Amino acid sequence: MGRGGGRGPKQLRFRALLEALGEAMDLITDSRRQASVLFSLRDCYLSPWAMFFLQDPSLLEFQRRFEDQLQSNNLRTVFGVEKIPSDSQLRDVVDQLEWQPLRAAFREYVRRLQRSKVLERYQVLGGRYLLTLDGSEYFNSEQLHCPGCLERHHGDGTVEYYHQILQPTIVNPGLRQVLPLAPEFIRRQDGANKQDCETNAAKRAIERIRGEYRQLDLIIVGDSLYSKGPFLGDLQKLRLSFLLGAKPADHKSLFADIEGLRRGGRLDRLEIPGPKGQRYLYEWLNGVPLGADPKSPVVNFVQMSISNAEGKLTYRGSWVTDIELTSQNIQEVVRGARARWKIENETFNTLKNQGYHLEHNFGHGEKNLSEAFFVLNLLAFLAHQIQELVDELYIKARGRFSARVEFWNAVRVSFRLLLFESWDQVLQRITGPPLPAFAG
Repeated sequence: MGRGGGRGPKQLRFRALLEALGEAMDLITDSRRQASVLFSLRDCYLSPWAMFFLQDPSLLEFQRRFEDQLQSNNLRTVFGVEKIPSDSQLRDVVDQLEWQPLRAAFREYVRRLQRSKVLERYQVLGGRYLLTLDGSEYFNSEQLHCPGCLERHHGDGTVEYYHQILQPTIVNPGLRQVLPLAPEFIRRQDGANKQDCETNAAKRAIERIRGEYRQLDLIIVGDSLYSKGPFLGDLQKLRLSFLLGAKPADHKSLFADIEGLRRGGRLDRLEIPGPKGQRYLYEWLNGVPLGADPKSPVVNFVQMSISNAEGKLTYRGSWVTDIELTSQNIQEVVRGARARWKIENETFNTLKNQGYHLEHNFGHGEKNLSEAFFVLNLLAFLAHQIQELVDELYIKARGRFSARVEFWNAVRVSFRLLLFESWDQVLQRITGPPLPAFAG
């Protein structure tokens, strides 16, 4: 494994994260005929992970560039890749093998964050953690497809193939860094007549997450899609709290009840001033039926409205929760509910538009390639988020550049021109003084 890691908790330094990732890769069952194996399984997975870590936009060009001795050395010393497979060989291996053991890397990273007390920065509402759930599409084509692809059939007879994920992410309203957990793929299930959907994926995800993170007191945060009786029942069975969006169109009975109670002055209220003459109004009620059915679960309801200095309504949001609402916690509860947008802004937007090229087709394959590449990309993103939290050398190096793309351009250029023994040396070179110019 490559050396390096910067300052901060030892178990969260780059080298330690890389070693934990390699150990997860070792859990993948290698079904290849060992007598004909030219490249180790680690090399086949670490190579694309290094590409995602360095935010390189092309696997083919990445592999070609690193065939020269200088960059091959850097790939070995920094990332632990002993022998670089060709583009086609790498794709074939990753496509054939099951990627699911890589979930162990997400679990190990969270465990280390918890043991080092870094995870405590994400605690809200008396030691709980906000876990957002949201779906996103990351691949779309009318030609390329695999057995796991979802399909859209259009009126003109064309078929659109796509991949979609349900992404769980630990967030805190006051922190820019987010901590994605292993995704749940929304895919065509073996033997199923109907296509998979986000709700079914969410049910699978919460069951898996409860089993993998038993020690975490989690609050599931999501939009109105999830605030339905059956899903709330699943959350209750798994001992998971919830803070879920509620829309009038989706919960007509609930909002009719709330409006009646509002007219009768039965809602608790808190109004506070905001910046530039704004007014923030919080209204809440504990113990109201979610729906008209007598068996409908009882929830706690909160609505927050923002008006500008002229009194015009500029925002209104409503949520249901199992957390008892009081004047002491109502603002923190709403901040937690609104943190759901962090999965859009700090996760999906960053992955798609700020150097990770999430929607770019690095390779689709016939079995596992597309999903494996998504997971490796997400693990690279998670490693970056951890470094932003704890690695002083990384924070210093990143701080020298106003834009993320400029930082990673500098890193990639350094890899082309200089030899490094570790990731620390890369960061030190970027943060150090300019190299002296010598007369020819």
